[in-house]
Amino acid sequence: MDAVVKINAVERALAGQFGEAAPALPGGAAAASIRSRAFAAFERQGLPHRRIEDWKYTDLRGLIREAYAPASAPDKAALLRAAKAIKADGVDGTRKLVLVDGLFQAELSDLSRLEGGLSIAPLATALAADARLLRTEAADDANAVVALNSAFARDGVVIALADGASLSRPLHIVHVMTSATSASAYTRAHIRVGAKSSPTLVESFISATDAAYQVNDSVFVTAGDGARLDHIRLMEDGADAFNLSALDVELGKDAALNTFNLTSGAAVSRYQLNLRFAGEGARAETFGVNLLRAAQHGDSTLVVDHAVPGCMSRETFRSVLDDRARSVFQGRIIVRPDAQKTDGKMMTRALLLSEDAEADHKPELEIFADDVTCGHGATTGALDEDLLFYLRARGLPEREAEALLIQAFVGEAIEAIVDEKLRDAALAAADRWLKERAR
Repeated sequence: MDAVVKINAVERALAGQFGEAAPALPGGAAAASIRSRAFAAFERQGLPHRRIEDWKYTDLRGLIREAYAPASAPDKAALLRAAKAIKADGVDGTRKLVLVDGLFQAELSDLSRLEGGLSIAPLATALAADARLLRTEAADDANAVVALNSAFARDGVVIALADGASLSRPLHIVHVMTSATSASAYTRAHIRVGAKSSPTLVESFISATDAAYQVNDSVFVTAGDGARLDHIRLMEDGADAFNLSALDVELGKDAALNTFNLTSGAAVSRYQLNLRFAGEGARAETFGVNLLRAAQHGDSTLVVDHAVPGCMSRETFRSVLDDRARSVFQGRIIVRPDAQKTDGKMMTRALLLSEDAEADHKPELEIFADDVTCGHGATTGALDEDLLFYLRARGLPEREAEALLIQAFVGEAIEAIVDEKLRDAALAAADRWLKERAR
């Protein structure tokens, strides 16, 4: 018999906020119906807690002590702070699509001279035509956080790239929080990658406020036959932020995905990637780096679903932990009965810089086919003392020597970024973390 979990103060606060916010949320009557069903699904489940296997290391009922109300629309001063933060972000040469405090800002975005076959629209506008963008199936999902996103999502972007279309520069979704008081933002993106097209998508999460805040973001991607998507995500939210994000990707026949995530911000974060192979011959490479210090908690959870034959997946994850930080890696490869000739491998490694740091690894294989090649591994260790002594004996200060070894440790994952400028941006984000640690 399942244990009954009582509704806590945060869940009651969320119910009150939904009741207040619902009448003003975009999308009309059809969307309102979907939102109500989604919030009912959240109420049935409540905030995920350690009794749920996928959340045993990230107990949101214990970690989230307060539900912040949705942020107000940013004023002129907030937009100026956001523009300044974007300029300092250092990701150049991209088509920026900017969300400030959870709302799309056309004046800060680059919507001029769209390439042929590319369309971009704010989610709030697109919902009027298609309420299904709130993903009705989320109401029946086991993931209560995504159901909460379906209920509250105010804005985001809807991107469509036609078959065979090409882009001159990467698309860059920038999330900036500016609210001077504690607030929350619920955002969502839908991205359709046409057959045989090959875009690059960047996501950035940055802060322009000293206040605590909460982010709940969902991204849904479908990649057509023969398409290729390169995806880079840099999460550098404020030190007191909560970031709960989900990426859902479906790959068509012979499609390819190369995705990289770097988490160095937020007090508590969870990034969940759900990847489904819907067409034969598809390939996916997933790379991740957690750089955590102080009392940060960073959770990366991957579910790779091989539903058809002849597909390949690779998952490579690195975490570097200092002070009392905690990193969680949960990776599950599922091979369905019809998915013969599957090739799936997963490797996670953690580097502990402190005796108080903690790394939790949970790689899993669920194999229901017999003609497959699958494997996983996990290691945890400290800096190599011999290498550290070698560098220090040649005159490097201890922190600089450690930084070199840390850069080498995470380098394999970062080097997987195809675009050189975006690779440099990821290296710069890692360097910012190292400089903060050295203070």
